[in-house]
Order: sequence, then C-alpha cells, then structure tokens
Amino acid sequence: QVHLVESGGGLVQPGGSLTLSCVASDDIADYYTIGWFRQGPGKEREGVSCIRIAEESIWYEDSVEGRFTISGDNAKNTVYLQMNGLKPEDTGVYYCAATPGWLGVDAMCITGRSTFWGQGTQVTVSS
Repeated sequence: QVHLVESGGGLVQPGGSLTLSCVASDDIADYYTIGWFRQGPGKEREGVSCIRIAEESIWYEDSVEGRFTISGDNAKNTVYLQMNGLKPEDTGVYYCAATPGWLGVDAMCITGRSTFWGQGTQVTVSS
C-alpha cells in the first residue's frame, strides 16, 4: 500500500504559477509510474502528466505541454508538477496517482489506470 499526499493547490490569477507536490510513503523511483490527473467542473478526470523517474520517461497532455513540468526527487519520494502560464481551463482538482510495475507513461495517463490515488488538491485559476 502506497499513500500519496498532494499539496500546493490554491487560487491563482490567469498567467500565474503553482507547484504541486506529491509525497509518497514508499520508494517510487524505480518500480512505479507516477501521474498527475485533474478533474475540472463538469468534466471527466483526465491525465495531465506522467513520469517514470528512473527511466526519465515523461508524457504530457497536449494542452499543458510547454507550460507544465513534471519532475521527481528520489531522496524525498516526491513528484512535483510545476505549472506556469495557468489558464482558467486548468481549474480543477488535481490528483496524484502511482502504479507499481512497468506501465508506460502514455498508457497510464491516457487510460487513467492506477493502483493508488491521493485525495487531491484544488487548483482554481480566476481573476
């Protein structure tokens, strides 16, 4: 069982930045695929970005590529999502997810398949 705790959400104006953190209770560097997902108001949950830290394999959803950066800190068992140039359509609850094994970053983010989920952190982009 891996526990995931997200933090860093909040209210930000359009064009602003936030950094989300996901702290895991287990070593996630080598055997997990980690992802950030979001669910906006009235929308289905979608994959935002996924990473396999040891392989430096990363996937981004098209609308966030170039604005968001996912990264991992092995020593802290933490995955970050740096979000720049935020837009109102980025508003939603952001969830961290982790799957053990060899699930590819694209497979995880596109299908939404994951074994463990965090409770989510709210991101609101509004003027």
